[in-house]
Amino acid sequence: MAPSPRRPLDAPGFWLMVALAMLFGANNLMIKLGNDGLQPVIFAGARSAVAALALGLWIWARGIRLRLELWGPGVLLGLCFTVEFLLLFVALDQTTVVRASSLFYAMPIWLALAAHVLFPGERLTPVRFAGFLLGFAGVVITFAGRPDALAGGSLWGDAAALVAGMGWAAIVVVSRSTAIGNEPPEAQLFWQVLVSAVLLCAAAPLYGGPFVRDFNAFQAVLFLVQAIGVVTVGFVLWFWLIGRYQASTVASFSFLTPALSALLGWALLGEEVMATTPVALALLIAGLVLINRRPRARAS
Repeated sequence: MAPSPRRPLDAPGFWLMVALAMLFGANNLMIKLGNDGLQPVIFAGARSAVAALALGLWIWARGIRLRLELWGPGVLLGLCFTVEFLLLFVALDQTTVVRASSLFYAMPIWLALAAHVLFPGERLTPVRFAGFLLGFAGVVITFAGRPDALAGGSLWGDAAALVAGMGWAAIVVVSRSTAIGNEPPEAQLFWQVLVSAVLLCAAAPLYGGPFVRDFNAFQAVLFLVQAIGVVTVGFVLWFWLIGRYQASTVASFSFLTPALSALLGWALLGEEVMATTPVALALLIAGLVLINRRPRARAS
């Protein structure tokens, strides 16, 4: 049976997406800080393991059925999730929050191109395409406006963040293109955290260095917020929104997150915010307005 068409954005969806953008903006800061306590790959793997346990208990308590016959797309979701967070955690270990966020949250560009080809009713109109260009220009200005934008030491971190965003877009494409997209958000996410927990923990020794760096009570709180708040609650809500609203519209709110990450990086980590930041923010907001603009009804 074909999936039901996604609806245009409404007021509840708008505010939920804004809240998620704020959470995901803080997420990158928490990963950056958490990497001081744990090696990034083992951090990502342990986070997935705890989230898998929490989600498993939630699924059991709610009586949600896991369809094991969907193991194929489930494992594919898990592989995409593994690539996304392996590279994002590594990126935030090697570059700044602002730079990693600017590249990682270019994800809507890749998703919009996929949606244009694969998802009926989500083709890029000229107005929406202009909105994506404006939003992406804001991301580029946020990235290029930093004095260390051309520093070679973070080149691999930048590349990792860019490909991590492509992994995120691939998750949405798999969810929307296969039967697993009709499953509850908890079931979809369970496959992702379960597969990624195994693969990330197995890959952790390849990154090198001790698994524990400087883990303390603050790091423990960050870890729990990551595993329970961000993954278990935030990502389930993200999948619910993807199932309810148009995928490229949901993803467009990711353009808010680099600006929020830049603000948090400046306020809490002392990262420099350049004079071009207000220009970048204006472009991001203008892009969102165009992307989410509803066509006017024609007169009969």
